[in-house]
Amino acid sequence: MQTSLADRAAALLGVPVLGAAALSGGDLSAVHRLRLADGGSAIAKQGPLVSEEADMLVAIATRGAPAPPVLAVGEDLLLIEEMPNDGHLGTSWDSLATALQTLHAVPGRGYGWPVDYAFGRVAIPNGTTKDWPSFWAERRLRTHLPHVPASLARRLDRLADRLPDLLPQHPAPALLHGDLWGGNVLTSAGRVTALIDPACYHGDREVDAAMLTLFDAPPARFFDALALAPGWQERQPIYRLWPLLVHLRLFGSSYVGAVEAALAEVE
Repeated sequence: MQTSLADRAAALLGVPVLGAAALSGGDLSAVHRLRLADGGSAIAKQGPLVSEEADMLVAIATRGAPAPPVLAVGEDLLLIEEMPNDGHLGTSWDSLATALQTLHAVPGRGYGWPVDYAFGRVAIPNGTTKDWPSFWAERRLRTHLPHVPASLARRLDRLADRLPDLLPQHPAPALLHGDLWGGNVLTSAGRVTALIDPACYHGDREVDAAMLTLFDAPPARFFDALALAPGWQERQPIYRLWPLLVHLRLFGSSYVGAVEAALAEVE
């Protein structure tokens, strides 16, 4: 007989679980809020890469940036502390800028991550390269070429060839959240309480800023606080392409127009 989620979580936590309620937003994995017998709560996330996600959350927290504490990890089950969230990112941009400054402050030793990752069926290769344009070309653009329409693949391939002239060769390899849209930023009373659902690797910190502009509209003071390198606005469409390509592969042709628009900005 298959052991229930509540029983598995209770065994890992050492506390009886009284109930498990499914949470919305888990497009790529099942997420539940657990009600614990000691009066507390926890978040349970199920999926094949939860151990890798736990390592990423620990890496974020180790840098001093806000992340939910990892309570336990089992086979395909991650248990984290439930963090306060009022959903008001619009009043928390200053706090998010501070959180990202902390996350990005200490450079890593190179571009990439020790292991590959994935969003569902979409692989995220993280192998290191000798320079940053090569990483973005091979690990974030060309990796999608076999999976998109041929006309789009040709345009992406041409852009990849031009990246040495468009991106910095050796920016500081910041620790990136890697999937930083508003839904992965928890806030309470104007303060960021946690960055969740990471897809970490080391790279140009402008990547996290670009991701935030896909579905949200950070105010100018947010970018001023980050003090990005000159020319950052021109690089944003290049960095937005990767999450747009991921969305195209996961959610279908409704994202073709956004991919083409980002390409048009840099062609």
